[in-house]
Amino acid sequence: MRGLIGILIVAVIGVVVYRLYLSQVQRPEGGGTTPVQTISATGAQNDLLAIAQAERVYYTEHGSYASLDDLVSSGSLSMGKPARAGFTYSVETTAGGFIAAAKCDSSPATPCTSFAVDQNMEVHAAP
Repeated sequence: MRGLIGILIVAVIGVVVYRLYLSQVQRPEGGGTTPVQTISATGAQNDLLAIAQAERVYYTEHGSYASLDDLVSSGSLSMGKPARAGFTYSVETTAGGFIAAAKCDSSPATPCTSFAVDQNMEVHAAP
């Protein structure tokens, strides 16, 4: 009988610890990001770095920066997708540099952050 009571006590403690752990892991209602959003944001930042590296290669070969379409058509950039889930890419060029942006499709229900990178190869949040 003592063994059965001991097992029940351990089971109850296990259930309480498990429930406390789950309440900490779940994101609060109306805030935070989901794992899918985090993965997409990280992927978008990596895509921006690939675009920036392609701009460097293109600049070395042609002496100027290029649009996103020109990077792909020249072979400097090989992107499987022109966009990532929730993000669209764009490139603005000037004589002295470029800004590649990953604009997120934000809504009040799913807030997200847009990112940008320039010729300095530093990804940062964009307005």
